[in-house]
Amino acid sequence: MSSTRPTIYFIRHGETDWNLEGRLQGQKDIPLNDVGRVQAEEAGRRLQALVPHVEDLDYVASPMLRTRETMELMRESMGLYPDYYRLDERLIELTFGAWEGLTWKEVRKLEPQLASLREQDKWNYAPPGGGESYAMLAERVRPILDDLTRDTALVAHGGVARAFLAVACGVSTRHAASIDIWQGKILVIEGRNHRWA
Repeated sequence: MSSTRPTIYFIRHGETDWNLEGRLQGQKDIPLNDVGRVQAEEAGRRLQALVPHVEDLDYVASPMLRTRETMELMRESMGLYPDYYRLDERLIELTFGAWEGLTWKEVRKLEPQLASLREQDKWNYAPPGGGESYAMLAERVRPILDDLTRDTALVAHGGVARAFLAVACGVSTRHAASIDIWQGKILVIEGRNHRWA
Protein backbone atom coordinates (compact mmCIF):
# COMPACT_ATOMS: atom_id res chain seq x y z
CA MET A 1 0.00 0.00 0.00
CA SER A 2 1.29 3.43 -0.93
CA SER A 3 2.61 5.71 1.80
CA THR A 4 1.01 8.63 -0.09
CA ARG A 5 -2.38 7.58 1.24
CA PRO A 6 -4.15 10.48 3.01
CA THR A 7 -3.77 10.74 6.78
CA ILE A 8 -6.64 9.32 8.82
CA TYR A 9 -7.60 10.96 12.11
CA PHE A 10 -9.59 8.14 13.68
CA ILE A 11 -11.92 9.07 16.54
CA ARG A 12 -13.76 6.39 18.47
CA HIS A 13 -17.23 7.53 19.56
CA GLY A 14 -17.58 8.85 23.10
CA GLU A 15 -18.72 6.77 26.04
CA THR A 16 -22.23 5.30 26.29
CA ASP A 17 -23.92 3.81 29.33
CA TRP A 18 -23.29 0.37 27.82
CA ASN A 19 -19.55 1.15 27.56
CA LEU A 20 -19.65 2.14 31.21
CA GLU A 21 -21.35 -1.15 32.14
CA GLY A 22 -19.01 -3.21 29.93
CA ARG A 23 -21.85 -4.37 27.66
CA LEU A 24 -21.22 -5.54 24.10
CA GLN A 25 -22.88 -2.89 21.94
CA GLY A 26 -22.00 -4.04 18.47
CA GLN A 27 -24.79 -2.83 16.22
CA LYS A 28 -27.21 -1.81 18.99
CA ASP A 29 -27.87 1.93 18.65
CA ILE A 30 -26.97 3.27 22.08
CA PRO A 31 -26.63 7.08 22.57
CA LEU A 32 -23.74 8.88 24.22
CA ASN A 33 -23.88 9.58 27.94
CA ASP A 34 -22.71 12.85 29.57
CA VAL A 35 -19.08 11.66 29.73
CA GLY A 36 -19.27 10.66 26.05
CA ARG A 37 -20.48 14.11 25.05
CA VAL A 38 -17.53 15.72 26.88
CA GLN A 39 -15.16 13.24 25.18
CA ALA A 40 -16.56 14.21 21.77
CA GLU A 41 -15.86 17.89 22.47
CA GLU A 42 -12.36 17.00 23.74
CA ALA A 43 -11.71 15.10 20.51
CA GLY A 44 -12.60 18.26 18.59
CA ARG A 45 -10.09 20.31 20.59
CA ARG A 46 -7.40 17.64 20.08
CA LEU A 47 -8.07 17.55 16.35
CA GLN A 48 -7.87 21.34 16.13
CA ALA A 49 -4.51 21.26 17.90
CA LEU A 50 -3.24 18.62 15.42
CA VAL A 51 -4.54 20.03 12.15
CA PRO A 52 -4.08 23.75 11.36
CA HIS A 53 -7.05 23.85 8.91
CA VAL A 54 -9.68 21.44 10.23
CA GLU A 55 -12.15 22.81 7.70
CA ASP A 56 -10.10 21.23 4.89
CA LEU A 57 -10.49 17.67 6.19
CA ASP A 58 -13.03 15.23 4.83
CA TYR A 59 -15.39 14.10 7.63
CA VAL A 60 -16.90 10.61 7.59
CA ALA A 61 -18.83 8.73 10.27
CA SER A 62 -20.47 5.41 10.92
CA PRO A 63 -24.26 5.89 10.63
CA MET A 64 -24.86 4.78 14.23
CA LEU A 65 -26.32 7.25 16.73
CA ARG A 66 -23.25 7.31 19.04
CA THR A 67 -20.87 8.07 16.15
CA ARG A 68 -23.11 10.74 14.62
CA GLU A 69 -23.50 12.43 18.02
CA THR A 70 -19.72 12.32 18.49
CA MET A 71 -19.08 13.79 15.03
CA GLU A 72 -21.59 16.60 15.48
CA LEU A 73 -20.37 17.61 18.95
CA MET A 74 -16.76 17.39 17.76
CA ARG A 75 -17.41 19.59 14.70
CA GLU A 76 -19.43 22.08 16.75
CA SER A 77 -16.59 22.38 19.29
CA MET A 78 -14.28 23.37 16.40
CA GLY A 79 -16.69 26.02 15.11
CA LEU A 80 -17.77 23.95 12.07
CA TYR A 81 -21.32 23.23 10.95
CA PRO A 82 -22.28 20.15 13.01
CA ASP A 83 -24.00 18.23 10.21
CA TYR A 84 -21.57 18.76 7.29
CA TYR A 85 -20.15 15.24 7.04
CA ARG A 86 -20.70 11.98 5.19
CA LEU A 87 -21.97 8.65 6.50
CA ASP A 88 -20.44 5.36 5.39
CA GLU A 89 -22.35 2.15 6.17
CA ARG A 90 -19.11 0.14 5.98
CA LEU A 91 -17.93 1.86 9.19
CA ILE A 92 -20.70 0.35 11.32
CA GLU A 93 -19.38 -1.66 14.28
CA LEU A 94 -19.04 -5.42 14.00
CA THR A 95 -22.02 -7.29 15.37
CA PHE A 96 -21.67 -9.59 18.37
CA GLY A 97 -24.80 -11.47 17.29
CA ALA A 98 -26.56 -13.20 20.20
CA TRP A 99 -24.06 -11.70 22.65
CA GLU A 100 -25.05 -8.06 22.13
CA GLY A 101 -26.25 -6.48 25.37
CA LEU A 102 -24.28 -8.93 27.53
CA THR A 103 -21.07 -8.26 29.46
CA TRP A 104 -18.06 -10.54 28.86
CA LYS A 105 -18.59 -11.90 32.37
CA GLU A 106 -22.14 -12.93 31.38
CA VAL A 107 -20.93 -14.44 28.09
CA ARG A 108 -18.31 -16.52 29.93
CA LYS A 109 -20.95 -17.71 32.40
CA LEU A 110 -23.63 -18.52 29.77
CA GLU A 111 -21.37 -19.96 27.05
CA PRO A 112 -17.98 -20.81 28.56
CA GLN A 113 -16.86 -23.02 25.65
CA LEU A 114 -17.70 -20.43 22.99
CA ALA A 115 -16.12 -17.65 25.06
CA SER A 116 -12.98 -19.77 25.33
CA LEU A 117 -12.92 -20.34 21.56
CA ARG A 118 -13.08 -16.60 21.00
CA GLU A 119 -10.27 -15.96 23.49
CA GLN A 120 -8.07 -18.42 21.57
CA ASP A 121 -8.57 -16.63 18.24
CA LYS A 122 -10.28 -13.25 18.66
CA TRP A 123 -9.53 -12.17 15.09
CA ASN A 124 -11.26 -15.04 13.32
CA TYR A 125 -14.02 -16.00 15.76
CA ALA A 126 -17.60 -14.97 14.87
CA PRO A 127 -20.05 -15.07 17.82
CA PRO A 128 -23.26 -17.13 17.48
CA GLY A 129 -26.47 -15.66 16.13
CA GLY A 130 -24.96 -13.94 13.08
CA GLY A 131 -21.96 -12.35 14.79
CA GLU A 132 -18.99 -11.02 12.80
CA SER A 133 -15.30 -11.69 13.28
CA TYR A 134 -12.64 -9.01 13.05
CA ALA A 135 -11.47 -10.74 9.86
CA MET A 136 -14.92 -10.19 8.31
CA LEU A 137 -14.94 -6.59 9.51
CA ALA A 138 -11.46 -5.98 8.03
CA GLU A 139 -12.70 -7.10 4.60
CA ARG A 140 -15.65 -4.73 4.93
CA VAL A 141 -13.53 -1.66 5.83
CA ARG A 142 -10.49 -2.36 3.59
CA PRO A 143 -12.02 -0.65 0.49
CA ILE A 144 -12.54 2.56 2.49
CA LEU A 145 -8.76 3.10 2.45
CA ASP A 146 -8.76 3.20 -1.35
CA ASP A 147 -11.73 5.58 -1.41
CA LEU A 148 -10.03 8.31 0.66
CA THR A 149 -9.01 11.26 -1.50
CA ARG A 150 -7.79 13.66 1.19
CA ASP A 151 -6.88 13.75 4.88
CA THR A 152 -9.93 12.51 6.75
CA ALA A 153 -11.44 12.70 10.23
CA LEU A 154 -13.23 9.41 10.67
CA VAL A 155 -15.60 8.73 13.58
CA ALA A 156 -16.34 5.06 14.13
CA HIS A 157 -15.96 2.22 16.65
CA GLY A 158 -13.33 0.30 18.60
CA GLY A 159 -13.67 -2.78 16.40
CA VAL A 160 -13.35 -0.70 13.24
CA ALA A 161 -10.17 0.93 14.63
CA ARG A 162 -8.67 -2.52 15.29
CA ALA A 163 -9.47 -3.57 11.72
CA PHE A 164 -7.86 -0.37 10.37
CA LEU A 165 -4.71 -1.00 12.42
CA ALA A 166 -4.34 -4.45 10.86
CA VAL A 167 -5.30 -3.48 7.31
CA ALA A 168 -3.65 -0.03 7.07
CA CYS A 169 -0.70 -0.34 9.45
CA GLY A 170 0.22 -4.02 9.31
CA VAL A 171 -0.37 -4.55 13.06
CA SER A 172 -0.53 -8.32 13.64
CA THR A 173 -4.10 -9.60 13.78
CA ARG A 174 -3.48 -11.16 17.21
CA HIS A 175 -2.32 -7.80 18.62
CA ALA A 176 -4.89 -5.70 16.74
CA ALA A 177 -7.80 -7.76 18.13
CA SER A 178 -6.79 -6.93 21.71
CA ILE A 179 -5.45 -3.38 21.48
CA ASP A 180 -7.16 -0.71 23.61
CA ILE A 181 -8.94 1.96 21.57
CA TRP A 182 -9.39 5.08 23.68
CA GLN A 183 -12.43 7.33 23.69
CA GLY A 184 -11.77 11.05 23.40
CA LYS A 185 -8.29 10.56 21.91
CA ILE A 186 -7.28 10.51 18.26
CA LEU A 187 -5.59 7.61 16.51
CA VAL A 188 -3.48 9.16 13.74
CA ILE A 189 -2.78 6.79 10.84
CA GLU A 190 -0.12 8.09 8.45
CA GLY A 191 0.87 5.60 5.78
CA ARG A 192 1.65 2.42 7.72
CA ASN A 193 2.45 4.27 10.94
CA HIS A 194 0.07 5.06 13.78
CA ARG A 195 0.17 7.06 16.99
CA TRP A 196 -2.20 8.40 19.60
CA ALA A 197 -2.77 12.13 19.95
